[in-house]
Amino acid sequence: MFDIAGIAISLILLIFLAYRGLSVLMLAPVLAVLAAAFAQAPLLATFTQIFMPTAGNFIALLFPIFLLGAIFGKMMEASGSAAAIAHATTDWLGRSRTILSIVLACALLTYGGVSLFVVAFAVYPIAAALFREAGVPKRLIPATIALGAFTFTMTALPGTPAIQNVIPMPFFGTTPFAAPGIGIVAGAVMLAAGLAWLGYRERAARQAGEGYLSNPESAAAETVRRTIRERAHGEGFDTAELPPLDASEVEDQPGFARAILPVALVVALNFLFLKLVVPAFDTQYLAEPPYGPATLASVQGMWAIIAALTASTLVVWALNTRRLVAPGKTLSDGANASVLPIFNTAALVGFGAVIASLPAFAEIRDSILGVAPENPLISLAISVNVLAGITGSASGGMGIALQTLSATYLEMGAAAGITPELLHRITTIATGGLDALPHNGAVISLLTICGLSHRESYADIFVVAVLGPILALVTAIILGSVFGAF
Repeated sequence: MFDIAGIAISLILLIFLAYRGLSVLMLAPVLAVLAAAFAQAPLLATFTQIFMPTAGNFIALLFPIFLLGAIFGKMMEASGSAAAIAHATTDWLGRSRTILSIVLACALLTYGGVSLFVVAFAVYPIAAALFREAGVPKRLIPATIALGAFTFTMTALPGTPAIQNVIPMPFFGTTPFAAPGIGIVAGAVMLAAGLAWLGYRERAARQAGEGYLSNPESAAAETVRRTIRERAHGEGFDTAELPPLDASEVEDQPGFARAILPVALVVALNFLFLKLVVPAFDTQYLAEPPYGPATLASVQGMWAIIAALTASTLVVWALNTRRLVAPGKTLSDGANASVLPIFNTAALVGFGAVIASLPAFAEIRDSILGVAPENPLISLAISVNVLAGITGSASGGMGIALQTLSATYLEMGAAAGITPELLHRITTIATGGLDALPHNGAVISLLTICGLSHRESYADIFVVAVLGPILALVTAIILGSVFGAF
């Protein structure tokens, strides 16, 4: 009982202190050692022999994806391509479909591998101008951006290079295109539920006579800008040159075709490398040192994403040489921006490994696995979603769950006739739900970028980024249980 109390106290402190703004990179090892102290485990050995190797292995597995994804996103931002896609989408759909246009603009960018933080910075000025012109309440902007950037393109759609779709690959031996049919249906549920809610909220606001601002803005622009810098810096996002707060200030941008091509290439090349190019390699060397023992199936998903992001980044550069006045600095800024996110996530994974090593965790694990033992998809979804909620991080919660339970779920899945591909897709969809609780770093950053408070806008974020994904998760579990992976 004392061990369980230590685990509970450590998790509660992780949530509370992260919400108060303390760095997860610092909190995770300290609170892991605290939990070990309650269990009377050797503290230094827990840190050096469990926490550090696990965190290091996570970085070794996924550092290229964090690095290349951040660089690609930074190149898209610096070239004006991200803003160009957002502008073009809103121009096509028009004033009457303001919410839909912003959602689709965010979806196009995130599905192409642009960081959700880059998307929020790039799209907010455009959304603010359009919402003001259309008379849609400003308080709906965060939920609109969250629907496009934090939900279906992050977890459900097959082929997305989002880290949430990459982390399960080495654990399940799968690819980013695992269970594509299940993912598409779940993504459609998230999108439809979110748009239905936001449409209802917009109509209700119009009937109540509410316009863009229900109250005068409470902070001067400079105060908002300074707060944005502080929050963004905490997330590892480079803030040397923030985008303007007014869409009219946006400078020269590429045309839509030029802007969207690299985004389309990320997905297309990922599929091409995965299905045609990498399988054609002669990889006999993987069976021998220093490269193995390994199999092509265990590495081809990672190789395909690395190649796709690298090629797409070079295409952004080639198409925008005039606009990228300091490409070396842009590349460096992107590389630097990748470091804090991967270390934060690795620290959470290390925290999870320490918790999993404690004797009391066996009781917790058995309780989770005991939920619907005949259908491991249900307990898998619960464990991933709850841990994502506790940590306030989709990738962190997933990392903890997979580090501690993936082998068990593979065995349970094999016994129940459930494929690793279906386990992969249920895992990714499950990360998008409770992760978006109020203490989530992306939620806090998004509200700060928009100059709004939790009280003003979080209820709508909760519906589109928590309830909608949970509804999609339930749908995916039902479909997977009946039809299997498709």
